[in-house]
Amino acid sequence: MSSLPILYTPDRDIEFDLGSARLRRYRDGDQPSLMRHADDEGVARWLRDGFPHPYTAADADSWVEHASTALAGYVFAIDVGGAVVGSVGLTPGSDVFAWSSEIGYWLGRDLWGRGLAPRALAALTDHALRNMGYLRLFAGVFAGNERSARVLAKCGYHLESVRHAAVVKRGTVYDEAVWVRLAADHPAVLGRASWSAQGSGNEG
Repeated sequence: MSSLPILYTPDRDIEFDLGSARLRRYRDGDQPSLMRHADDEGVARWLRDGFPHPYTAADADSWVEHASTALAGYVFAIDVGGAVVGSVGLTPGSDVFAWSSEIGYWLGRDLWGRGLAPRALAALTDHALRNMGYLRLFAGVFAGNERSARVLAKCGYHLESVRHAAVVKRGTVYDEAVWVRLAADHPAVLGRASWSAQGSGNEG
């Protein structure tokens, strides 16, 4: 039996330079820009109900407090010019699934079509597989969300399976496509040339 990689606790303050943007830890003061980009039905319709709509000031306060503390190092603000325009993050598995993590993202409508989502997703994918010890990353995509499927494909994820009638969102039943990236398939399609990490984490 081959030895398993060590699962590393992430650097809570690591940042990723994406060129025109960066991934960083959430901080107090992010609430206004977060609320402006998150309060959009076009964003919320493709996310789980834990992402509220309408997105209120109280929701922004709660998320920034949680993301900047308990989730730091796993969840990142997508920052353009000092303003939060979206988020990308990991939800690690546990028990026998500890070497797998769900990965997800959202991006404000004003930033769609600029290639920012693939760069953000590629940066965190590379970091999670190269430096954090995960063997498998996966993302669920509701049927009809072709934009997210294209982003995942650009980042080297492949369609593993379809869970039929798995999602009920506001009374509508959707299939969910499960997209997967394996450490064995690394390096990612959009790799280290697309970003650089800054911090004291487990950089290879």
